[in-house]
Amino acid sequence: MRMSQGVEWAVHTLINLGCLDDDEPVSTTRLASGHDLPRAYLNKQLQQLVKAGLLESVPGARGGFRLARPPEAITLLDAVDAIEGGGALFRCTEIRQCGTIGARGAGGDFSVACAVKSSIGLAERMWRETLAGQTIAAIQAEALAHAPGMASAVRHAYGRD
Repeated sequence: MRMSQGVEWAVHTLINLGCLDDDEPVSTTRLASGHDLPRAYLNKQLQQLVKAGLLESVPGARGGFRLARPPEAITLLDAVDAIEGGGALFRCTEIRQCGTIGARGAGGDFSVACAVKSSIGLAERMWRETLAGQTIAAIQAEALAHAPGMASAVRHAYGRD
């Protein structure tokens, strides 16, 4: 599975909004220009974050977007599910029962779960648990450790200096 760019854009947006010391909304134009992103496409991601309860949309001329919850209460899984959807990544079609190798050839007990489905399901559960264990606040702290000037750059880009 390959995640869309929208996940990266959404997570950076959540991190950047978490750098602000106020509850004032940031316009889509400012959010997009901070990373030279296409405004219309970023807006689609922002709407998905609103629908998932991660952002609030504030209408009006001075409106925009702000975090709906503190960064400590938003996980990477929340962001991924908001953009990509929360459905299973793998769908088993039971090909083990088909063709000359399947039921006609190998036989077997098909009442038990498919080994491929079980293995991929386990890996997916572990992946989702790992994403759920990482908060936007923790990722933000790591990003700030790598780029100490990031918070002030965000505040400047969003007109907060």
